[in-house]
Amino acid sequence: MFHIVLFEPEIPPNTGNIIRLAANTGCYLHLIEPLGFELDDKRLRRAGLDYSEWASIGSHENFEKFKNTINFNSLYGFTTKAQRVYSEVSFEPEDALLFGPETRGLPQNILESLGRDYCLRIPMVDSSRSLNLSNTVAIATFEAWRQLSFK
Repeated sequence: MFHIVLFEPEIPPNTGNIIRLAANTGCYLHLIEPLGFELDDKRLRRAGLDYSEWASIGSHENFEKFKNTINFNSLYGFTTKAQRVYSEVSFEPEDALLFGPETRGLPQNILESLGRDYCLRIPMVDSSRSLNLSNTVAIATFEAWRQLSFK
């Protein structure tokens, strides 16, 4: 399946929702430290309910360690700054979908390292700032999974 990668997530309920999403879609969830909460945070547990038992979750000390230890196909970063729309990509099994922290998004150096073709955005009306992280992850994950006929 896919790798959902959260770079320095800050808000426990968002991560809890994404744990639930990962469990229900068969995706691997990777958390890049530092985290803005403790993994035993009650808000995280409440949002994820008991789905963490069924989700494959890994924590990584930093982004480089993630890249050097996880075998993924392509790595796509999601950002409001991208020109390419997420639905223009042909996703493949084991692709990694990378999302930045809620308050600041992915750092510029990571976006530059990915390359323009691997930075994706979800369309919004011009006056919008951003979508909620867990909503963005759900949109991207289900599009990637849809392309594989939900297998």
